Amino acid sequence: MGRSRANVRYPLMLTILGFAMIATFLVLIMMKKMSPIAALVLIPALFCVFVGKGAKLGDYVLDGVTDLAPTAAMLMFAIVYFGVMIDVGLFDPIVRGILKFAKADPMRIVVGTAILAAIVSLDGDGSTTFMITVSAMYPLYKRLKMSLVVMTGVAAMANGVMNTLPWGGPTARAATALKLDASDIFVPMIPALAVGLVAVFVLSYFLGLRERKRLGVLTLDQVLVEEKAEEKEAETVLVGAGSGSGASGTGKATGGAGSGTDAEDDDEEGDEEGDAERFQVLDPNRPTLRPKLYWFNALLTGALLTAMIMEWLPIPVLFLLGAALALTVNFPHIPDQKARLAAHADNVLNVSGMVFAAAVFTGVLQGTGMVDHMAKWMVDVIPEGMGPHMALVTGVLSLPLTYFMSNDGFYFGVLPVLAEAGAAHGVTPLEMARASLVGQPLHMSSPLVPAVYVLVGMAKVEFGDHTKFVVKWAALTCLIILAAGILFGII
Repeated sequence: MGRSRANVRYPLMLTILGFAMIATFLVLIMMKKMSPIAALVLIPALFCVFVGKGAKLGDYVLDGVTDLAPTAAMLMFAIVYFGVMIDVGLFDPIVRGILKFAKADPMRIVVGTAILAAIVSLDGDGSTTFMITVSAMYPLYKRLKMSLVVMTGVAAMANGVMNTLPWGGPTARAATALKLDASDIFVPMIPALAVGLVAVFVLSYFLGLRERKRLGVLTLDQVLVEEKAEEKEAETVLVGAGSGSGASGTGKATGGAGSGTDAEDDDEEGDEEGDAERFQVLDPNRPTLRPKLYWFNALLTGALLTAMIMEWLPIPVLFLLGAALALTVNFPHIPDQKARLAAHADNVLNVSGMVFAAAVFTGVLQGTGMVDHMAKWMVDVIPEGMGPHMALVTGVLSLPLTYFMSNDGFYFGVLPVLAEAGAAHGVTPLEMARASLVGQPLHMSSPLVPAVYVLVGMAKVEFGDHTKFVVKWAALTCLIILAAGILFGII
């Protein structure tokens, strides 16, 4: 009898410790008591000891590293590849187009961020989306002193909605887990997902209005003049020739003057392009530009993305080959290649280090069985009367479960159990599969998603700050998609 009680008690303990581990991690990073890398390593190690499996920690970590090593390799070489493409000017026309649309208006810039992230997300890979979006928009946000968490939040949500494309991952996993056709899942979901994407654009509009109210509408010329004034004042302080008390006043005065300027009254088109070219990422005189190789680089990138979508080779292999080819053709001299690798080394180290740290977290969650017992507990607590509404339940559960679990864990571990419960009450597997896609806008900001570390790392944003900002808005977007799915009779 005692043994039977112990057997019941142990899964419950694993469930409680699993939730406690995730909660501890989130609280510590949001309160900035630990860095994400330290928290991803030390907290699961500590809880592994609490579970009584400290002796197996090494095995769990190595299993996690083995699972995530291809992802880390893909990110390393993807950063190098897209970094080189940005250096040589492949994305300059896109950035200029966004800048022309934005006209230094914070509202337009935030909406432009959402549009750019959604368009680039068509390749189905979050990491490349974030690299291109941040590289294009970061200089603009910095120059105008806009909130960088707005940029990361909007980009993550737009990519989360687009991540449901059949080649993006979740739809393919749901189809595989429930033995369905991916197109049968995705095509009927298009109206609901379109509503979700519109919701992201509307949200970015209001977030942009908030930024506009805080900063005003400036022309790029005003921003550059303000920066020069601040630089001169800083130089004056350094040589001891005066005090720096006027800097903030100057900034406020300029902002106030700018706020009365209508975006439509900005300079002529030619002047806007001239202003845009002053941004570092668009510097027309930077030595890394390769205008004669533009179409080669465009075709290479197109071929790379096509190969990813068609799955001709594993993605890490494609980016490894692509990065080597891009470096060799654009920078044939070895010192130049070394300089490009050195220029992107910070991002590579930051992101790959975060991925391997996350391997400890996922390794302990899966190895100890915590994640399985957490999923089973959440399924078991669903009231019997909710059986006929299992699609709705699945849609709601997809928010926390895809945030706290990997997509593999949710789609291959939890969804089949939920689908079986739904089938007993007449809910079709197709409805269950569609409902399971609802949580993706929130999932893309999960600490278990390697791509989010590319986003916050390149944007120089604390992961905790990003989490605090994005969770509520991403959850709202998910619920809008769910409501639209129910309204259209899709779910």
